[in-house]
Amino acid sequence: MSEQLVKTSYEETIYTVTLARPAKRNAVSDRLLAALEQALIATPEGTRVIILAGEGKHFCAGLDLSEHQHREPFGVMQHSRGWHRIFDRIQNGGIPVVAAMQGAVIGGGLELATATHVRISEPSTIYQLPEGRHGIFVGGGASVRVATIIGAGRMCEMMLTGRILDADEGMRLGLAHYLVGEGESLAKAQQLAKRIAENAPMANWAMVSAISRINNMASDDGLFVESLTAALTQTSPEVVERIGHFLNRTGKGPQT
Repeated sequence: MSEQLVKTSYEETIYTVTLARPAKRNAVSDRLLAALEQALIATPEGTRVIILAGEGKHFCAGLDLSEHQHREPFGVMQHSRGWHRIFDRIQNGGIPVVAAMQGAVIGGGLELATATHVRISEPSTIYQLPEGRHGIFVGGGASVRVATIIGAGRMCEMMLTGRILDADEGMRLGLAHYLVGEGESLAKAQQLAKRIAENAPMANWAMVSAISRINNMASDDGLFVESLTAALTQTSPEVVERIGHFLNRTGKGPQT
């Protein structure tokens, strides 16, 4: 029987995808990457939120260097574009993705994490881009996604020096949105996923589909796309019902 590299489960519109190479710190091999892509393709109909997690003590320690193989330049480019295709499916697939992180979030693991929309860390979480120390360059999207979050200059410094960021630094820089107790990231991810699943599906789709694209546009183009997206989301019967419910709560404080 072949090793199950990615495990999945589905409950109440929430689809959980778990990297399952704990003995390898969930390091990314070509086979693991292919299994992740297949799990995403097989997302059940009706899924409102995806949780991405790592089995064991680590979320993902990045590229499995023990399986590194020599490629010609065109082969390296194709390999990198394969990572981009899969991580783009996470970021731009139209379904909110919540990451439950612990331990190593390194190299390709950080590229994977920053493709998600909500990230939860534990005190053991560490972040690193060690590619410079290995004599290589990032290829899974860090120069766009990580640099967008922490800034190009800080990303360059991380790669040059191999600096390791701890959980508090990662939280301060935006690599995580929540910092919870040890062993609590998955439970927090499930709690947030249930909250997100209560939103109008079109609103969730708009938020995870439009915001990153608008951020990549000239300001005038971004504002135009914002207006188009608002027009799509604000004219459905569900929105009328939700706003009516909100107005009936006048004087009852912020809605949680």
